Amino acid sequence: MRRLAALLPLIALMALIGLFDVWSLHRDPQVTPMAMVGKPLPDLKLANLGGPGTSSLRALAKGPALINFYASWCAPCAVESPALMALKAEGVRIVGVAYKDDPPAAEGFLNRLGDPYAARLQDRDGSAAIEFGLTGVPETYAIDAKGVIRAKRAAPIDAADAEALINAASG
Repeated sequence: MRRLAALLPLIALMALIGLFDVWSLHRDPQVTPMAMVGKPLPDLKLANLGGPGTSSLRALAKGPALINFYASWCAPCAVESPALMALKAEGVRIVGVAYKDDPPAAEGFLNRLGDPYAARLQDRDGSAAIEFGLTGVPETYAIDAKGVIRAKRAAPIDAADAEALINAASG
């Protein structure tokens, strides 16, 4: 009887692992959590990248605008750089948030590929990412004129994605 009692926690753990495996087989890997879409932009104060002090993300992202989380170590972030630069050339306001990145590396990334951002902030510890429900970088959020998140793209954006995000922010 003692032997069975000692094995019960192990049996329970194995059952939970089995249930998780069955659940994960039925998940669609293409589904991206959209918990913040339709909600107000979090009122966060983040450190300025390349300058002193902090800034309010809500004040900087007065819509229509985009917020783009990126990192210098993120290869897909480099892939989307031309699309972001094209948006900047069209006059789209983009706020960049360097996610878990060393500030000099983040600035070097922008110097190398071009800086599409009207404002540059840093999220060194990932706390802003948690507020947004970030699933990885790059991620881009469309903010409307009322400060509500209207759309999210959790992958590098291209011209079609950019147009959809701008339409969501404007409409």
